[in-house]
Amino acid sequence: MPPLSDHSAPNPEEFEQSLQNLEEALRALKQRYAQVKADQQRQQALRQQLNQTQRELNRNRTSNALRAELKQIRQQLEEIELALESQLFSWKELREGFWQAVRFGGIGVVLGWVLKSCAGGN
Repeated sequence: MPPLSDHSAPNPEEFEQSLQNLEEALRALKQRYAQVKADQQRQQALRQQLNQTQRELNRNRTSNALRAELKQIRQQLEEIELALESQLFSWKELREGFWQAVRFGGIGVVLGWVLKSCAGGN
């Protein structure tokens, strides 16, 4: 998008496209956030299940089924922890959203000045 000068108005098509991109990024962020919340709840449930299985294994040390279940729970916990570490934010998306907010904020200020000058404001 070319820089805005005091005498030019923003291209409405570019503005609409940028706004659409911002809405899509926000929608994707909300989806990732919901996934993170679900993963955190699943992680908590798995930790409780892990603790319970470990207690049962301590009572019955010869149970291979409990050992296999314990191994599976630990593997699931590792997968969830990896997903949680990388899922919510990526710097590229944060940086892009930040600059879009700055750009739209700047457009808003410029449009405000233009409207004020057209209206003959103080």
